Amino acid sequence: MKLYEELAEWWPVFSPPKVFAKQAASYARILQETCAPRRVLELGCGGGSVAYHLKKHFQMDLVDLSPEMLKMAARLNPECPVHQGDMRTIRLGSLFDAVFINDAVMYMTTERDLRMAMATAYTHLRPGGAALFVPDCTRETFLERTEYGGGENGPRSGRYLAWMRDPDPSDTVYDVDFAILLSGKDGTRCVHDPHTFGVFPRECWLSWLEAEGFRARQVEGKKLMFLGIKATS
Repeated sequence: MKLYEELAEWWPVFSPPKVFAKQAASYARILQETCAPRRVLELGCGGGSVAYHLKKHFQMDLVDLSPEMLKMAARLNPECPVHQGDMRTIRLGSLFDAVFINDAVMYMTTERDLRMAMATAYTHLRPGGAALFVPDCTRETFLERTEYGGGENGPRSGRYLAWMRDPDPSDTVYDVDFAILLSGKDGTRCVHDPHTFGVFPRECWLSWLEAEGFRARQVEGKKLMFLGIKATS
């Protein structure tokens, strides 16, 4: 996926930290009210823009599959340990007070993928800890639509349009096509970057979390979120 490889250096243009200030504040509040964590593990940190705000409240460790994105996250958050790995399989051999997974969870496109990510979160939690999952949507809330954004960072400017479509509502995926315009000292170019996202009913989220050992509940907000609590014994 070009956004996370050859275009990773453009991440501060498309997704600067200021965009995530309000969202991050709500995530921090939920975690603080649930388990008052000190150490938090973020799986799928991307360019580190959410961690930029969360680190004001917690000691953050950051994980991402893309080495290029992890480099951007480390540049933005030099005080946070970073770990390259897949949220489905990574094992750090350390326990955390909370685990946070933002929209990177959308790349879990099958039940097996999503339950593996849930198991990773469970494995890294101390007893009494909480895992907060923030998918873009569930099957019930998915809408075919377009979104757009972008901005400037130094001499670089960029704009994108994301087109969300679901050719087969009976399966667990939908298509997201990014049309990206990049403008810099070498001129302007256009990039097409297709992605596939996973989408599941809320009842599957809750039942799979329970099956992986969590006590699960949903959290209402701008997005529907899912919280899993690890038992104390």
